[in-house]
Amino acid sequence: MKKDQLPTRTKSARITLRLEQQIKDNWLSHCQKSNIYLSDFIVNTVEGKMLENDRKEIMTFIEKQGNIFAKIENNINQIAKYVNTEKSIPTELLKEYSSKLQQLNSLKTEQNRIIKKIYIELAR
Repeated sequence: MKKDQLPTRTKSARITLRLEQQIKDNWLSHCQKSNIYLSDFIVNTVEGKMLENDRKEIMTFIEKQGNIFAKIENNINQIAKYVNTEKSIPTELLKEYSSKLQQLNSLKTEQNRIIKKIYIELAR
């Protein structure tokens, strides 16, 4: 890791590890790609904590999921506007539409449950 990439930090304790050079090179390569300190990578991995770049990826994913559901909800509103304008909808289409809305509601509930778990993990 280049010193000019990350701010200097001071730590008071030191641990020395002996391992194969290839393992060290792999770890350093991972840290360089992720722009994190090797010590942060090791400590967070050992303590089961999530790395900051992983948190950012997860938050980006959650935002995308929210955007997808927003688009679906917008489409639902457009269909409702059309039905209100026409004052009718074929029975078969209404049944299919209702079925899809129930599926969407189930997916949204499941997504919210998963996101809640993710937020709990991120808070650790």
